[in-house]
Amino acid sequence: MRALKLWVRKLYVGRDRASVRFRYALILFDLVTILFFVATAYMVHGPVLTVISVLVGLVILADFLARLWIARSRREFLTRIYTLADIVVILSLLLDPFLTQSLAFLRILRGMRLIHSYHLLHDLRRDSQFFRTREDAIIAAVNLLVFIFLTTTAVLVFFIPPGSSETPYIDALYFTMATLTTTGFGDITLSTPAGKLFSVFVMVVGVALFVRLATAIFSPQKVRYKCPGCGLYRHDPDAVHCKHCGRLITIETGGVN
Repeated sequence: MRALKLWVRKLYVGRDRASVRFRYALILFDLVTILFFVATAYMVHGPVLTVISVLVGLVILADFLARLWIARSRREFLTRIYTLADIVVILSLLLDPFLTQSLAFLRILRGMRLIHSYHLLHDLRRDSQFFRTREDAIIAAVNLLVFIFLTTTAVLVFFIPPGSSETPYIDALYFTMATLTTTGFGDITLSTPAGKLFSVFVMVVGVALFVRLATAIFSPQKVRYKCPGCGLYRHDPDAVHCKHCGRLITIETGGVN
């Protein structure tokens, strides 16, 4: 059992090629499941979709149990927001035959794992020079895209009545983008008090995410590396010495420092 646990831990935190590929495969699985959730969020789940949902839930449950098993602090692991989201998603998938259409939105919380997957970011920082030099912009773009995705699905599930449109997801995306950019054409609106409050939320958060993305794109690019001398956390991609204390630093790059 100890050997098995060490092998599982190696898959999740190891630096060898097989472990890195395994974690990238998990991220790809996350992406595929999210696309599945989007495609089926507005569909009546028959036997086939129900079976697929349960199978996906079992895979996510296996991943969750593996992470819990190898966690150094299980209490800390169970209190993370992303862990709690996974628990909700697992329950929603395994209980799929009994879910109402509105509760299906809970599955979309799976998208939160695409934002802050520690191991993915760690591997990308080590393996990709492109990511290291554009990390802030990439993360800001992912945050914005996931917010659009979550908001569009919320509008689709909670505010667009079934049968009211031939293209409900496109309408939800159109409303989200028009509200998020404060364009507000007015041809699709949420007239209920809850809808109006939700629109305000989309505008406030959406504008903030747009500003964050623009700042990350147009600011000078920095890489994350903590100087062992003074603790300065951001440096130029080709820096050899810390600008604050002058200490020699060894930033991982695709070439020579």
